[in-house]
Amino acid sequence: MSEKSEVAVPITLTPEEQAVWDAKAKVRVLLNLWDLSGGKMKVKKGELTKRIVRTNETSQRYVEVLGELQATGAIEYSLVNRVTLVELTAKGKEVLAEGLKSKDSLFEFDGSQIGTRLGNSLLKWIRHQDGVASVGVEKGKGDVGAIASYEDFKSQALALFEKLDKGYNYMGLVPIWHLRRELGEQVSRENFKDLIMQMQADRLFYLQSGEARGATDEQKQDSISDDIRGLLFFASKPS
Repeated sequence: MSEKSEVAVPITLTPEEQAVWDAKAKVRVLLNLWDLSGGKMKVKKGELTKRIVRTNETSQRYVEVLGELQATGAIEYSLVNRVTLVELTAKGKEVLAEGLKSKDSLFEFDGSQIGTRLGNSLLKWIRHQDGVASVGVEKGKGDVGAIASYEDFKSQALALFEKLDKGYNYMGLVPIWHLRRELGEQVSRENFKDLIMQMQADRLFYLQSGEARGATDEQKQDSISDDIRGLLFFASKPS
């Protein structure tokens, strides 16, 4: 069940109902943004919009909610290559935690069922909080090892390419799935694809189609799928 089919939202709300809807929507927006970004990276505004708009809703309904989140510093916008990106700030993470954990929070799931995606996002957040608590120390801004920018990703990916190429004798054709798995939780699946595609656009990598003989389904899933070129399995450096 998708979040879009979670509940039919009334077209007209009373002022009191609108206030409750806004409070719930802010938490849903922040939770979806946290999930999309892995809590670390910027994501395309369009991707966030697709995640939050539900049945009988339009993106226009969220303009005020997003504006309020921006005004309070919970989210930040930036423009990169004419694409609007949105980022969850440290303040936004605090607001999200308060909205999910506070006994005074108005947030709850509407209807008798919840969307699988939103439910899984909440489950992932809970597990992440448990993991943070088990560490027992405050790490400060950003988790240790988290990739916080394209420049950070670029430098790590290039170094990792050289390490894997030499260590596994890949002869200049390093499997994309191996790069992804080595980076692990440092970057989300969505951002990994966007960032490595950006490296190709910057002529740092060339992503090649095809697959190695005997490749497993998991290795194919951890590679990159392109609408035009199909499965991109290897990364190489342009000569």
